[in-house]
This record gives sequence, C-alpha cells and structure tokens, in this order.
Amino acid sequence: MLYAAAGGGGVGGLTPILMIALLFGVMYFMMIRPQQKRRREAEQMQSALGFGDEVVTIGGLYGTVTEVDDDTVLLEVAPGVQTRYARPAIARVVNRAERVESTEPVSEDVETVKE
Repeated sequence: MLYAAAGGGGVGGLTPILMIALLFGVMYFMMIRPQQKRRREAEQMQSALGFGDEVVTIGGLYGTVTEVDDDTVLLEVAPGVQTRYARPAIARVVNRAERVESTEPVSEDVETVKE
C-alpha cells in the first residue's frame, strides 16, 4: 500500500535522467566553455608576441621581448640581462610595441627634398 502511494506514475523514472542532463548542461556553460575561451585568448596573445612588447611572465617577471622563436621568447629584464622563456610562460602583454605595417608599396622614384 505504501509503494502504490509513493510510485505515482511512469514519469518519475525520467526525472533523474533529466536532472543529470541539466546538471551537465549547466557545468558545460558555466565552467568548460569559459575556460576554453580563456585558453584560446591566451594562445592568440602568445602567438602575437613581437619585438618590443612589454610582458609579464606567470612568475611575475616584467620584461621586454627582444627575440621570438617558434616556442621560446627572449626577454630583456634589465639593461644587458636577457632570459629565455617558453611562450606559454607569458601571462599577459603590458604594452604592445607600435609596429609599422604599411599596405602601400614604397615608390623609389619619389624625390626627397632637403632643406
């Protein structure tokens, strides 16, 4: 008699499955997706490193990029002091160096006026 009163119907067996699916959906949108976005942004930042950028390493060391290889970065941390780091060790870029990117071809027949 107690079993019949607690059973209710056939929908009760579907509720735990829906709750588990909902839990996984919430975990995906609240934890996994933002982490993937942060990882993608970090990879883009690390691949865009260039000469003259001021960066901070994951250890908190500030330096200026002097050379960039495929998977390492050479930083100048003091005048004449250079250290080599792996690209993933760069936490953030403090100041980007201004890069001159001209889309116009340079004409050689332009005369320079001397004053």
